[in-house]
Formats: sequence, structure tokens, C-alpha cells
Amino acid sequence: MTQQLAGHLLVDCLLAQGVTHAFGVPGESYLAVLDGLHARRDQIRFITCRQEGGAAFMAEAHGKLTGRPGVCMVTRGPGATNASIGVHTAFQDSTPMVLLVGDVASDCRDREAFQEVDYSSFFGPSTKGFAKRVERIDDADRIPEYVARAFATAMNGRPGPVVLVLPEDMLTRMTAAQPLPRVEAVQAWSDPGALRTLREMLLASKQPLVIAGGGGWTPQSAQALQRFAENWKLPVGNAFRFQDTFDNHHPLYAGDVGIGLSPKLAARVKASDLIIAIGPRLGEMTTGNYTLIEAPRPKQKLVHIHASAEELNRVFQADLAINATMNAAARSLEVLSAPVSVPWEAWTASANADYLANLVPQALPGDIDMPAIVGLLQRYLPADAVLTNGAGNFASWIHRFFKHHGLAKGHKTQLAPTVGAMGYGVPAGIAAAITTGRVAFTIAGDGDFLMNGQELATAVQHGAKSIIVLLNNGMYGTIRMHQEKQYPQHESGSRLNNPDFAALARAYGYAGVRITRTEEFEAELLAALARPEGTLIEVTLDPEVITTRATLSSITQGALKQKL
Repeated sequence: MTQQLAGHLLVDCLLAQGVTHAFGVPGESYLAVLDGLHARRDQIRFITCRQEGGAAFMAEAHGKLTGRPGVCMVTRGPGATNASIGVHTAFQDSTPMVLLVGDVASDCRDREAFQEVDYSSFFGPSTKGFAKRVERIDDADRIPEYVARAFATAMNGRPGPVVLVLPEDMLTRMTAAQPLPRVEAVQAWSDPGALRTLREMLLASKQPLVIAGGGGWTPQSAQALQRFAENWKLPVGNAFRFQDTFDNHHPLYAGDVGIGLSPKLAARVKASDLIIAIGPRLGEMTTGNYTLIEAPRPKQKLVHIHASAEELNRVFQADLAINATMNAAARSLEVLSAPVSVPWEAWTASANADYLANLVPQALPGDIDMPAIVGLLQRYLPADAVLTNGAGNFASWIHRFFKHHGLAKGHKTQLAPTVGAMGYGVPAGIAAAITTGRVAFTIAGDGDFLMNGQELATAVQHGAKSIIVLLNNGMYGTIRMHQEKQYPQHESGSRLNNPDFAALARAYGYAGVRITRTEEFEAELLAALARPEGTLIEVTLDPEVITTRATLSSITQGALKQKL
């Protein structure tokens, strides 16, 4: 049988799993894999990134967009620890991902060799927040087994990240092993008895509410969810940063249940007598710090449908727990027979009316009208554009005012970290441009951008175009807001002295412009959409405009009054 380097076999195994892109930073610990990528460069693209955190975010974004594991390649020690932010994001966001880590040679192991790390301890399931599985491949002949298992683990149940550790000497051995066939995610179907119980609970309800989100959704499952909601005339809210799960333009849409949610929607969640959570794990942000839906026993009746049996009844004791993957769950729900009329039609209509009313902005100071800018984005961005953001108050403008067509229309349109990681938006937007070829739009803050702004070099090198709107208010805005709420007039550590962002973008090869007034934005957005290269539009934002609902001064004054 023909033999080849183990590093080449690894690449063949990735190809067998349908991998088209790998994101990473090269390292001498996996040179044999890089050589395999060179040999198969017409079949798989290696996207050379500038920092492992950016590379891991790109792989995570790829996983969100495709539903197949995004692949990230890094070297040992510092490379792996830098990439950990993307692994943590994939874990909390339930995104399939595989991180390949080049490691020290076997004969150096356990001596604290150069850059050595115990990856099972660092990434292992015992951390309760990094990888679903961590494995070290010591036998080159077993590479196909480990790769196939990594992809299966990443996709099955609650999707998430898997780490494979690759000793340098193992990768240079010769092997005759052959790749295993492509693995697909296993579908878990709802128990028929549980579906009958769910129907009975719906028939007994007066104010039901669906909350949809989490990983594992496809256009087909989103369409089935929509048909279920239409059959039963149910109001549907999307979980935190899964705002494209249900079409925001649909008359049954109730809004996003996340940070800074509409006060009326928060009250509606509490007033509901039946919450049907389809897909989300109901984390802290979706539940308002576990107050809208109380843990461990909610005041509302709770039906929790989730792909992982281990997640069910872990935090919330549900009245009905259903272990099902999203495609299977939604297809079961869409055929659940509904009555001719339901008593909650007015409740559903008012939920959508409240959502539409929340799109009407409050008056805020300054020369930049952010709701108007989001309105221009809504007008000019294609319906299938991918919108990305990192973490910060700047993202709330998109979250509140932009209406996603979303998965039911055929495309995933939101890449946003439920883990709340700063620096995610820029690399995610670049990955979206590389992966899909669709328009990729990123909203960033000044602090957020500088976490991974170096990846503009990656975009230029690989011919990717993204459009970045950078809101510059000279501070870590979210932190400053919380400082003023808890320690008013005691600013500490949140002020920023920034570079010339437009000039910095131009230095990387992007077009870079700055605007100070709302009326300047439309022409710059149209120019950005038309030009072949990426664009950064820096928007000088008044520090007073700290949230979509309140000024910095009003927050300070409110906190001072409470202290009197």
C-alpha cells in the first residue's frame, strides 16, 4: 500500500470531512501538516491569520455559517492559549469547531519542554467551558479514527469544540492509513408521547411564548419552526444573539430576548404561562440573570427542547423536557395539529406591536443619529448580508434596530458571540466574506476593534472584503456605563486614547474614512458597497450616547439619586 506522511494524511482526512478552509497561524510543530496543505492547495485553503485568537474566531464563525466544524490550526503553548478564546466562544455559543494543536515531540513530553502545555487539563471537559473533547494522537495509523470522531463529537448533541493534539514526531511518520468517510450529525427525534403532552399544555395555555435559538439550526428547520408558529399563532422571541433564528419581519415576531431587551418584552416573558424554549440552553443573558425565567424552578410552565440530554434539567427543572435536535424537533412541531382558533391571538398581536414600537428610537444628543444609520443599513445591505459584531454597547444599535430576514429565508445572517467576547466581529466578518462571498458587515467599537484589528491584513492578503462601521467614543463604553451605575463619577480604567482608525485601515489596505454627521453616512456606505476592497467607516460618537435608551449623564444622575 502507498505510504505518505502522517501530516498529509491528516489533510486528506479533513478533505474527506468536507473541509474547504482552515484558519490558523503557522508553527514549526506542524510543518508536516502545512506541507500537506501545500500539496492539496487546490482543494483546501489555509487562511494565514495574524494572531491565533483571530484565527479561532474565524473558524468559529465558519462553523456558525456552515453547520460543519470550523477548523483552526495553531502551534503549541502560546498558540493554543491564544486560540482558547475562540474555543470558549464555540463552547458557549454551541458552535461545531475543531482545533488542531501542533505539540512537542513524544520524547520531550512531560519535561516542561519548550512551550509544553497539558491540553487535557487546559481545554478538557473538566473545565466546564472549553472543549467537549480533548485527544492526543500518538499513533499515525489512527489519525482517520480521531479526526472522524472529532467531527462527530463537534456536531452531535449540543454542538461544540473539539481539540486534537498532534505531536510533532507523529506527524512526520509514514503511514498507509486511509481517511474514513464523511460523518453527519445524528438526528434525535422528539418522543411522540412528549409531543402529545406539549399539545395538551398548549391547549391549556392562555399566554404562551416561544423562545428559539442555540446551535444546530438550518434553513429547513427555521422554516418548519415558522410553520409551527403560524399553525398555532404563537409569538416567537429569539434568544440572545440568535436573532436570525426566526424572521424579524414576520407578524408573529416578538423581539430578541437578550441584553437590553425591551421592558415590555421582559414583562411579557414573566407574564407568560407557558414558555416553549426550542434550542437555547437559557443562559444568563437570555433569562435576565435568571430573573425573567427563574432557576431552578421557573414560575412559568416550561417546555425545554434541546439537542443535549445532559443540558435538560441541568439549570432549569422543566415541566416537560424533550431531547431532540433542531431539524427533528421543528419537523415534529410543524405537524402538531392545532385547533381552529386559540385564545391568545390578541396576546400574540400585542407582542408584535410591542416589538415594532421598540423600533421607534428615543431622542439622544449629538450629531450622529445611530437609529437612522441602522435604517440605512437596513435599506442598502442585501437581505443575505452577514452582520457581525464583538462585545460592547455599540452592538446594541444593531441588536435593537436591525431586522434580520434570517434562516427561514435561506441564509444565516448574524454572527455574534453569546459568550460576550470582544474582538470577535472583525475576524468573523472576514471569515464570512471568505466562506460565503456574500456582503459581510461588521459593527465595532473603538476598544473592540483593537482587540483583533490586525486581521485586516488577513483580509487583504486573501482577497476578502468586509465593511466595518467603527463607533469611536473614546472609552470602553459598557464598562463605563456599569461604573456610572454602581460607582458614579468614579471613572477608572475605561478611558481610551485612540489612533487614527481611518489611517490605520488604509495602512492595512482597506479604504478608511471618518464621518462626524449622520448625513455623511449614506454616501460612504454606498461607496463601500461599490468598491472592490474592504472599507472602515469611523463614526465619531458623542460619549453621552452610551446606550440606545439613555445618556451617560442620565445614568450617572440616576445612580447619584439612589445613593442619597
